[in-house]
Amino acid sequence: MTGFPPDHEGAKVRASPNFGTRRGGAVPAIILLHYTGMESGPAAEDWLCNPQAEVSSHYLVHEDGRVVQFVREADRAWHAGQSCWQGNSDINSASIGIEIVNPGHELGYPDFPTQQIAALIDLCRGIIRRHRILPQNVLAHSDVAPGRKIDPGEKFPWHLLHEAGIGHLAVAAPVTEAGDVLGPGSEGPPARALQSMLSQYGYCLDITGRYDERTGKAVDAFQRHFRPARVDGTADRSTIVTLQRLIDTLPGHEV
Repeated sequence: MTGFPPDHEGAKVRASPNFGTRRGGAVPAIILLHYTGMESGPAAEDWLCNPQAEVSSHYLVHEDGRVVQFVREADRAWHAGQSCWQGNSDINSASIGIEIVNPGHELGYPDFPTQQIAALIDLCRGIIRRHRILPQNVLAHSDVAPGRKIDPGEKFPWHLLHEAGIGHLAVAAPVTEAGDVLGPGSEGPPARALQSMLSQYGYCLDITGRYDERTGKAVDAFQRHFRPARVDGTADRSTIVTLQRLIDTLPGHEV
């Protein structure tokens, strides 16, 4: 693939060889947000276009707001890896992947610049319009790969996207020390209810009634996205109330 017309107006095209056909007739239903986790934007661009890397995304957004497109939206980019959401384990076929230039947790994890977020909002609006992406399907890489991935992380300003009409968010319940906490070793109806709620929202985990490692990773991912004030993988009252608020405001679930 030597080049193609950009799907997003103003994007620079740098075609990556790392792509394929969406499987099983899948169409884009998810926007999946990542951070690059590399020292620089140019290094990330090179990696996403390196055939030996066997990774790519549809877009990359630089710190200064420049947008680069590597793969056509109609095609399947290779960005999600082993992942799952709402029972679907082929997230690459169901999603459009956006890499956001940020060195990530291992390299200092700075704040996301204002101009970068503004460009991301503009990009997401276009994708949502073209593919009718539902708000609850604007996701973090950590949502679909709990424990394996933590990006774009707890510093990512989901509230700014939500204020711009992008994504699903609820007011997070305040963190307090009051109330019971579910964590490793918890079992029985409360643990089962928590697992059922996480599964209902979209996280892939078995409903066993035991607060196992997989449950803790899902809670950690949930907190990074929806309750970032404290990310510890234990389900305190704030976590559970925030999760219930999100479920209650899903289309068809409003109370």
